[in-house]
Amino acid sequence: MARVADAGAPAVPGAAGAGARAGLADRPDLLTPELRDTFELYDLAGSALVWLNRAESRSLPPEVRRVQPAAHRWPFRDDSATLRRIVGYVEFGRRPSRHRDVPAATWRRVAGALPGAAALAGTFPDRSGPNCFGTVLGAAGVDGAAGTWLQREPFEAWLAERTVPGGRDDDAGCVLVWRGPDGLVQHAAVTLGGGWALHKPSQGWMSPVKILRVPDAKLSARAAGRRLHRYRLR
Repeated sequence: MARVADAGAPAVPGAAGAGARAGLADRPDLLTPELRDTFELYDLAGSALVWLNRAESRSLPPEVRRVQPAAHRWPFRDDSATLRRIVGYVEFGRRPSRHRDVPAATWRRVAGALPGAAALAGTFPDRSGPNCFGTVLGAAGVDGAAGTWLQREPFEAWLAERTVPGGRDDDAGCVLVWRGPDGLVQHAAVTLGGGWALHKPSQGWMSPVKILRVPDAKLSARAAGRRLHRYRLR
């Protein structure tokens, strides 16, 4: 809980952009992956990143406060209130995982093809970084993969070695791969059978390994220019 609170409502959050004009020190070295994902600070080119406590934030000139790229979420004195705020942030606008709705028979049938799937379902990473590619490999039984920020190249190598093109959405072990117009893989999920799919929506600390109905997983991964390809586990 302390780790989640530190990531979601830090006592000294960052302020980008116009803060430098207020005479504040630029400290991009203090930006952790977790804080980057919490405040969506992905493109800071030409901006300064400064760190403020609550009092310092309130002392900023109004024109600086108005242009902050993300809302500050300050921790409460009551830890339980802070946790409720973070849970609300994690849940807002996101589809809940339905791992508890998957029938036991479905888990039994898929255990051979995806031995790691049941253990991963509904779990959160311990940090930002673990992503959809590593999650698919982890579900397929590759040790340690689910906890890594797996890059495209090793995912493509695994795909070539362990799958063949084809498969259907209602199969168990159909790897769903979304590619951009350039052919590069952008996202991946894997089906469990019975109309269920497993995926991790992003590499953020707030993104669990979700179980969704296949149409919902496809909607979640939809983006302009992406095309869905299917691969069947060997």
